[in-house]
Amino acid sequence: MSGFGRFIAFSCAARHGSFAQAGRELALTPSTVAKRISSLESELGVKLFHRTTRQVQLTADGEVLHARCEKILADIGELEDLAASSIAEPRGDLRISLPITYGKQMVMPVLARMLREHPGLRADVRLSDQQCDLIREGLDAAVRIMPLDDSRLTCRQVDEQRLTLCASAAYLERRGLPAHPDQLPEHDFVVFRNPTSGRQRPVQLQLDGTMINLYPPYRVILDDGEALVQAACLGAGLTQVPDYMAAEELMRGDLVEVLPDFRPFPMPVSVVWPGNRLMPSRLRLFIDALAAHCRNARLKP
Repeated sequence: MSGFGRFIAFSCAARHGSFAQAGRELALTPSTVAKRISSLESELGVKLFHRTTRQVQLTADGEVLHARCEKILADIGELEDLAASSIAEPRGDLRISLPITYGKQMVMPVLARMLREHPGLRADVRLSDQQCDLIREGLDAAVRIMPLDDSRLTCRQVDEQRLTLCASAAYLERRGLPAHPDQLPEHDFVVFRNPTSGRQRPVQLQLDGTMINLYPPYRVILDDGEALVQAACLGAGLTQVPDYMAAEELMRGDLVEVLPDFRPFPMPVSVVWPGNRLMPSRLRLFIDALAAHCRNARLKP
Protein backbone atom coordinates (compact mmCIF):
# COMPACT_ATOMS: atom_id res chain seq x y z
CA MET A 1 0.00 0.00 0.00
CA SER A 2 1.48 3.32 -1.03
CA GLY A 3 1.57 6.28 1.31
CA PHE A 4 -0.28 8.27 -1.34
CA GLY A 5 -3.16 5.77 -1.24
CA ARG A 6 -3.61 6.38 2.49
CA PHE A 7 -3.92 10.12 1.94
CA ILE A 8 -6.48 9.55 -0.82
CA ALA A 9 -8.52 7.28 1.48
CA PHE A 10 -8.36 9.87 4.26
CA SER A 11 -9.34 12.77 2.00
CA CYS A 12 -12.25 10.87 0.50
CA ALA A 13 -13.56 9.80 3.93
CA ALA A 14 -13.23 13.37 5.20
CA ARG A 15 -15.15 14.73 2.22
CA HIS A 16 -18.03 12.26 2.67
CA GLY A 17 -17.93 11.98 6.47
CA SER A 18 -18.19 8.23 5.99
CA PHE A 19 -15.80 5.31 5.50
CA ALA A 20 -18.53 3.41 3.64
CA GLN A 21 -19.14 6.18 1.09
CA ALA A 22 -15.40 6.63 0.65
CA GLY A 23 -15.11 2.91 -0.01
CA ARG A 24 -17.81 3.07 -2.67
CA GLU A 25 -16.06 5.93 -4.44
CA LEU A 26 -12.65 4.21 -4.28
CA ALA A 27 -13.95 0.66 -4.95
CA LEU A 28 -12.66 -0.48 -1.53
CA THR A 29 -14.34 -2.08 1.46
CA PRO A 30 -15.04 0.22 4.44
CA SER A 31 -12.65 -1.87 6.53
CA THR A 32 -9.85 -1.28 4.00
CA VAL A 33 -10.50 2.46 4.13
CA ALA A 34 -10.45 2.34 7.94
CA LYS A 35 -7.18 0.36 7.98
CA ARG A 36 -5.49 2.84 5.63
CA ILE A 37 -6.57 5.76 7.77
CA SER A 38 -5.48 4.00 10.97
CA SER A 39 -2.09 3.36 9.38
CA LEU A 40 -1.82 7.04 8.47
CA GLU A 41 -2.77 8.09 12.01
CA SER A 42 -0.11 5.76 13.46
CA GLU A 43 2.55 7.14 11.14
CA LEU A 44 1.65 10.79 11.82
CA GLY A 45 1.05 10.25 15.54
CA VAL A 46 -2.25 12.13 15.56
CA LYS A 47 -5.93 11.23 15.63
CA LEU A 48 -7.64 12.35 12.43
CA PHE A 49 -11.26 11.34 13.10
CA HIS A 50 -13.69 11.14 15.98
CA ARG A 51 -15.41 7.80 15.31
CA THR A 52 -18.93 6.76 16.36
CA THR A 53 -21.12 3.89 15.22
CA ARG A 54 -23.00 6.21 12.85
CA GLN A 55 -20.48 8.69 11.51
CA VAL A 56 -16.93 9.95 11.52
CA GLN A 57 -15.99 13.55 12.15
CA LEU A 58 -12.67 15.28 11.62
CA THR A 59 -10.55 16.27 14.59
CA ALA A 60 -8.75 19.60 14.64
CA ASP A 61 -5.62 17.87 13.26
CA GLY A 62 -7.80 16.16 10.68
CA GLU A 63 -9.23 19.50 9.54
CA VAL A 64 -5.72 20.85 8.91
CA LEU A 65 -4.59 17.74 7.02
CA HIS A 66 -7.80 17.60 4.97
CA ALA A 67 -7.35 21.16 3.74
CA ARG A 68 -3.77 20.37 2.68
CA CYS A 69 -4.76 17.09 1.03
CA GLU A 70 -7.60 18.62 -0.95
CA LYS A 71 -5.32 21.31 -2.33
CA ILE A 72 -2.62 18.79 -3.30
CA LEU A 73 -5.12 16.41 -4.91
CA ALA A 74 -6.75 19.31 -6.76
CA ASP A 75 -3.34 20.43 -8.01
CA ILE A 76 -2.59 16.90 -9.26
CA GLY A 77 -5.95 16.76 -11.02
CA GLU A 78 -5.32 20.12 -12.62
CA LEU A 79 -1.90 19.04 -13.85
CA GLU A 80 -3.42 15.90 -15.35
CA ASP A 81 -6.13 18.00 -16.98
CA LEU A 82 -3.57 20.50 -18.24
CA ALA A 83 -1.56 17.67 -19.80
CA ALA A 84 -4.71 16.29 -21.38
CA SER A 85 -5.74 19.68 -22.73
CA SER A 86 -3.53 19.16 -25.74
CA ILE A 87 -6.13 16.62 -26.82
CA ALA A 88 -8.70 19.45 -26.53
CA GLU A 89 -11.27 17.18 -24.87
CA PRO A 90 -12.31 18.13 -21.32
CA ARG A 91 -12.68 15.19 -18.99
CA GLY A 92 -12.88 14.27 -15.32
CA ASP A 93 -15.25 15.27 -12.51
CA LEU A 94 -16.68 18.80 -12.45
CA ARG A 95 -17.51 19.37 -8.77
CA ILE A 96 -19.76 22.40 -8.29
CA SER A 97 -22.14 23.91 -5.75
CA LEU A 98 -25.31 25.63 -7.02
CA PRO A 99 -28.20 27.58 -5.48
CA ILE A 100 -31.20 25.25 -5.59
CA THR A 101 -33.67 26.98 -7.92
CA TYR A 102 -31.11 28.83 -10.04
CA GLY A 103 -29.19 25.60 -10.38
CA LYS A 104 -32.23 23.61 -11.51
CA GLN A 105 -33.61 26.23 -13.89
CA MET A 106 -30.51 27.91 -15.33
CA VAL A 107 -27.49 25.64 -14.80
CA MET A 108 -28.79 22.09 -15.29
CA PRO A 109 -29.57 22.65 -19.01
CA VAL A 110 -25.94 23.75 -19.49
CA LEU A 111 -24.57 20.71 -17.66
CA ALA A 112 -26.81 18.34 -19.59
CA ARG A 113 -25.55 19.70 -22.91
CA MET A 114 -21.92 19.54 -21.75
CA LEU A 115 -22.31 15.89 -20.73
CA ARG A 116 -23.87 15.01 -24.08
CA GLU A 117 -21.05 16.69 -26.00
CA HIS A 118 -18.14 15.48 -23.84
CA PRO A 119 -18.36 11.79 -22.89
CA GLY A 120 -15.29 12.02 -20.66
CA LEU A 121 -16.96 14.48 -18.29
CA ARG A 122 -18.87 13.70 -15.11
CA ALA A 123 -20.75 16.18 -12.91
CA ASP A 124 -20.81 16.13 -9.10
CA VAL A 125 -23.44 18.75 -8.22
CA ARG A 126 -24.37 19.96 -4.72
CA LEU A 127 -27.66 21.91 -4.65
CA SER A 128 -27.92 24.15 -1.60
CA ASP A 129 -28.84 27.73 -0.78
CA GLN A 130 -26.23 27.74 1.99
CA GLN A 131 -22.77 29.04 1.18
CA CYS A 132 -20.11 26.31 1.27
CA ASP A 133 -16.33 26.40 1.67
CA LEU A 134 -15.03 25.42 -1.78
CA ILE A 135 -11.48 24.81 -0.65
CA ARG A 136 -12.39 22.68 2.35
CA GLU A 137 -14.93 20.61 0.39
CA GLY A 138 -12.66 20.11 -2.61
CA LEU A 139 -15.03 21.72 -5.13
CA ASP A 140 -14.01 23.15 -8.49
CA ALA A 141 -16.42 26.08 -8.32
CA ALA A 142 -19.72 27.44 -7.06
CA VAL A 143 -22.36 29.74 -8.46
CA ARG A 144 -22.98 32.62 -6.07
CA ILE A 145 -25.68 35.30 -6.23
CA MET A 146 -23.87 38.01 -4.31
CA PRO A 147 -20.76 40.18 -4.54
CA LEU A 148 -17.51 38.27 -3.92
CA ASP A 149 -16.32 38.68 -0.32
CA ASP A 150 -13.64 35.97 -0.03
CA SER A 151 -10.11 36.99 -1.00
CA ARG A 152 -9.15 33.33 -1.58
CA LEU A 153 -11.56 33.10 -4.50
CA THR A 154 -11.63 34.39 -8.06
CA CYS A 155 -14.89 35.10 -9.85
CA ARG A 156 -16.41 35.78 -13.22
CA GLN A 157 -19.87 37.29 -13.53
CA VAL A 158 -22.06 35.22 -15.86
CA ASP A 159 -25.52 36.64 -15.21
CA GLU A 160 -27.49 39.00 -13.02
CA GLN A 161 -30.45 38.31 -10.78
CA ARG A 162 -33.36 40.71 -11.05
CA LEU A 163 -36.00 40.65 -8.33
CA THR A 164 -39.68 40.95 -9.12
CA LEU A 165 -42.39 41.90 -6.63
CA CYS A 166 -45.60 40.18 -7.67
CA ALA A 167 -48.99 38.84 -6.60
CA SER A 168 -51.90 36.98 -8.15
CA ALA A 169 -54.50 38.94 -10.11
CA ALA A 170 -57.21 37.67 -7.75
CA TYR A 171 -55.33 38.95 -4.70
CA LEU A 172 -54.77 42.39 -6.28
CA GLU A 173 -58.42 42.62 -7.28
CA ARG A 174 -59.38 41.87 -3.70
CA ARG A 175 -56.81 44.07 -1.92
CA GLY A 176 -55.91 46.68 -4.54
CA LEU A 177 -52.79 47.37 -6.62
CA PRO A 178 -50.20 49.41 -4.68
CA ALA A 179 -48.88 52.43 -6.56
CA HIS A 180 -46.07 53.36 -4.14
CA PRO A 181 -43.94 51.54 -1.54
CA ASP A 182 -45.74 53.57 1.17
CA GLN A 183 -48.85 51.45 0.50
CA LEU A 184 -47.13 48.10 1.09
CA PRO A 185 -47.91 47.92 4.85
CA GLU A 186 -51.57 47.52 3.88
CA HIS A 187 -50.78 44.17 2.20
CA ASP A 188 -50.09 40.57 3.12
CA PHE A 189 -46.65 39.15 2.32
CA VAL A 190 -45.13 35.78 1.57
CA VAL A 191 -41.43 36.03 2.46
CA PHE A 192 -38.29 33.92 2.26
CA ARG A 193 -36.37 32.59 5.26
CA ASN A 194 -32.61 32.88 4.73
CA PRO A 195 -31.20 29.33 5.07
CA THR A 196 -27.95 30.53 6.63
CA SER A 197 -29.26 33.01 9.22
CA GLY A 198 -32.82 31.72 9.60
CA ARG A 199 -34.03 35.30 9.32
CA GLN A 200 -36.56 36.92 7.01
CA ARG A 201 -35.05 38.16 3.76
CA PRO A 202 -36.02 41.80 3.19
CA VAL A 203 -38.16 43.07 0.35
CA GLN A 204 -35.76 45.22 -1.69
CA LEU A 205 -36.84 48.25 -3.69
CA GLN A 206 -35.09 51.15 -5.39
CA LEU A 207 -36.37 54.55 -4.40
CA ASP A 208 -34.86 57.71 -5.93
CA GLY A 209 -31.69 55.84 -6.86
CA THR A 210 -31.25 54.34 -3.38
CA MET A 211 -31.78 50.71 -2.39
CA ILE A 212 -34.16 50.25 0.53
CA ASN A 213 -34.80 47.11 2.57
CA LEU A 214 -38.29 46.54 3.96
CA TYR A 215 -39.25 43.92 6.55
CA PRO A 216 -43.05 43.84 6.31
CA PRO A 217 -45.06 41.67 8.71
CA TYR A 218 -45.67 38.41 6.86
CA ARG A 219 -48.56 35.98 6.64
CA VAL A 220 -46.33 33.17 5.35
CA ILE A 221 -42.57 32.55 5.61
CA LEU A 222 -40.98 29.78 3.54
CA ASP A 223 -37.47 28.42 2.92
CA ASP A 224 -38.06 27.41 -0.72
CA GLY A 225 -38.23 29.82 -3.65
CA GLU A 226 -40.58 27.74 -5.78
CA ALA A 227 -42.98 27.54 -2.84
CA LEU A 228 -43.01 31.35 -2.68
CA VAL A 229 -44.22 31.46 -6.28
CA GLN A 230 -46.87 28.82 -5.62
CA ALA A 231 -48.15 30.60 -2.51
CA ALA A 232 -48.41 33.89 -4.39
CA CYS A 233 -50.29 32.22 -7.25
CA LEU A 234 -52.75 30.86 -4.68
CA GLY A 235 -53.45 34.39 -3.45
CA ALA A 236 -51.56 34.33 -0.15
CA GLY A 237 -50.08 37.79 -0.72
CA LEU A 238 -47.23 39.70 -2.35
CA THR A 239 -43.87 38.02 -2.75
CA GLN A 240 -40.51 39.04 -4.19
CA VAL A 241 -38.61 36.44 -6.20
CA PRO A 242 -35.94 36.34 -8.92
CA ASP A 243 -37.52 37.01 -12.33
CA TYR A 244 -36.50 33.63 -13.79
CA MET A 245 -38.31 31.87 -10.94
CA ALA A 246 -41.69 33.38 -11.83
CA ALA A 247 -41.20 33.96 -15.57
CA GLU A 248 -43.78 31.42 -16.73
CA GLU A 249 -46.37 32.51 -14.16
CA LEU A 250 -45.95 36.16 -15.14
CA MET A 251 -46.20 35.29 -18.84
CA ARG A 252 -49.41 33.29 -18.28
CA GLY A 253 -50.92 36.00 -16.12
CA ASP A 254 -51.04 33.83 -13.00
CA LEU A 255 -48.93 36.53 -11.38
CA VAL A 256 -48.81 40.29 -11.94
CA GLU A 257 -45.75 42.43 -11.29
CA VAL A 258 -46.21 45.07 -8.61
CA LEU A 259 -44.31 48.40 -8.45
CA PRO A 260 -42.18 47.78 -11.58
CA ASP A 261 -40.85 51.37 -11.42
CA PHE A 262 -39.25 50.55 -8.05
CA ARG A 263 -37.38 47.36 -9.03
CA PRO A 264 -34.13 46.98 -7.07
CA PHE A 265 -30.74 47.04 -8.73
CA PRO A 266 -29.74 43.64 -10.17
CA MET A 267 -27.49 41.36 -8.12
CA PRO A 268 -24.45 39.78 -9.85
CA VAL A 269 -24.50 36.03 -10.48
CA SER A 270 -20.93 34.75 -10.62
CA VAL A 271 -18.97 31.55 -10.85
CA VAL A 272 -16.32 31.52 -8.10
CA TRP A 273 -13.32 29.20 -7.78
CA PRO A 274 -10.16 28.96 -5.68
CA GLY A 275 -7.79 31.63 -6.93
CA ASN A 276 -4.59 29.72 -6.17
CA ARG A 277 -5.34 26.86 -8.55
CA LEU A 278 -4.86 26.27 -12.23
CA MET A 279 -8.19 26.31 -14.04
CA PRO A 280 -9.05 22.87 -15.47
CA SER A 281 -10.39 22.91 -19.00
CA ARG A 282 -13.67 21.38 -17.76
CA LEU A 283 -14.22 24.41 -15.50
CA ARG A 284 -13.34 26.88 -18.25
CA LEU A 285 -15.80 25.08 -20.55
CA PHE A 286 -18.52 25.24 -17.87
CA ILE A 287 -18.06 28.96 -17.21
CA ASP A 288 -18.06 29.86 -20.90
CA ALA A 289 -21.11 27.69 -21.57
CA LEU A 290 -23.07 29.10 -18.62
CA ALA A 291 -22.25 32.69 -19.56
CA ALA A 292 -23.41 32.09 -23.14
CA HIS A 293 -26.59 30.35 -21.98
CA CYS A 294 -27.50 33.19 -19.61
CA ARG A 295 -26.73 35.82 -22.24
CA ASN A 296 -28.99 34.07 -24.78
CA ALA A 297 -31.75 33.60 -22.19
CA ARG A 298 -31.73 37.34 -21.44
CA LEU A 299 -31.96 38.19 -25.14
CA LYS A 300 -35.16 36.15 -25.58
CA PRO A 301 -38.36 38.18 -25.48
